[in-house]
Amino acid sequence: MQDFLKNFSLEGKVAWVTGASYGLGLAYAVAFAESGARVVFNDINQDLVDKGMAEYKKLGIDAFGAVCDVTKEDQVQKFVADVEANVGTIDILVNNAGIIKRIPMIDMTVDQWQQVIDVDLTGPFICSKAVLPAMIKKGSGKIINACSMMSEFGRETVSAYAAAKGGLKMLTRNICSEYGQYNIQCNAIGPGYIATPQTAPLREKGPNGEMHPFDRFIRSKTPAQRWGKTEDLMGLAVFLASPASDFINGQVVYIDGGISAYIGQDPGNLDPSKFADVEE
Repeated sequence: MQDFLKNFSLEGKVAWVTGASYGLGLAYAVAFAESGARVVFNDINQDLVDKGMAEYKKLGIDAFGAVCDVTKEDQVQKFVADVEANVGTIDILVNNAGIIKRIPMIDMTVDQWQQVIDVDLTGPFICSKAVLPAMIKKGSGKIINACSMMSEFGRETVSAYAAAKGGLKMLTRNICSEYGQYNIQCNAIGPGYIATPQTAPLREKGPNGEMHPFDRFIRSKTPAQRWGKTEDLMGLAVFLASPASDFINGQVVYIDGGISAYIGQDPGNLDPSKFADVEE
């Protein structure tokens, strides 16, 4: 049994998580560090990198961080070269960096559309392209893409985001198709609705203690009747980054409390007393 569990270890691996100064990216990186990997990360500006470095230091994690825009190929190539020179060859890449613009499609400008596509789809292409040659040479590698519920479903005001995340699902499958022969696995994590500081306003109670309408909506669509926690994503991230997943390739795994398998219930039938203790 002890030998089997070693398949889940990331000891000696270098794991790059893009945009991992906070939020889900930070959670993935912490999980990797606790599993033995050396963490490297980038973000769009120095303030965010400093914020991330402070958080890693507080957690006792020796991370390597630098400014790098994932939409700029020259910056990505330089970042990868710096990591190889200072830390080592990248074994694991998590394409986590992303943005969303909630704008009705007919009101969205082409520039706004393009920015979302550039960060959420072209960025993963550029970063994956940068690490694949070394992975091919080594004969192993793990790429994990941050897909979304919007990789499968549409929703009002997120046309660019849904298009990008749907495209990222197919990029995941295509990297698998092209590079699986080199023992490189490319899979994706599709988070459901996760309780983070960024989504906290959607769960705030009203003046009379009533649920926020969106909170009620999400719980009514989720069999677990709760929002996910960042900790809910960490186990799958480690699994997909580890040798234990070497024969899993081209897949999107949704961590959504069952929302993608459920038609939902009338939000008015929810009993808040059943989940009042479920908070972030």
